[in-house]
Amino acid sequence: MGKTVLAVIIFMFLVVSSVSSEEITYRKHIKPIFDSKCIACHGANSAPEYYAFKEEQDKWLAKGQGMRMDTYSHLIFYTAWPDTGSIMRRLDDGKNTKDGKPGNMYKYLGSTEEERQRNLEIFKKWVGNWTLKRWAEITKEDMNGIKVKY
Repeated sequence: MGKTVLAVIIFMFLVVSSVSSEEITYRKHIKPIFDSKCIACHGANSAPEYYAFKEEQDKWLAKGQGMRMDTYSHLIFYTAWPDTGSIMRRLDDGKNTKDGKPGNMYKYLGSTEEERQRNLEIFKKWVGNWTLKRWAEITKEDMNGIKVKY
């Protein structure tokens, strides 16, 4: 009986390890989260491109619209360059910041804290180097750590 229990524990460990080590991709993991949690405000049908949003930010915010982020290319813009770290700053839970405040979009990652943490973890694994730094602050090593697989 002891060997059976041990075998089951080892099997469960291997299953959990393989799932947690699965490569996170935009298509399989990020897009479904984005489509269910973010597209209403950041989708192609209603959201402006970055520079159009910046030109008339108050107008877009009054409409409850953010910048367009509904494609892989758009999300890379807010992850790596040119708006480096923006997606991370907005989705972050605040646990590693000086003031402890979550980013302004963290609350939209889920309807419960458990769901928000689960979705945040998926985003963190997808990004790789979860940095809150901006382009002027980021190092080559920081940038090399960003994965964002398609």
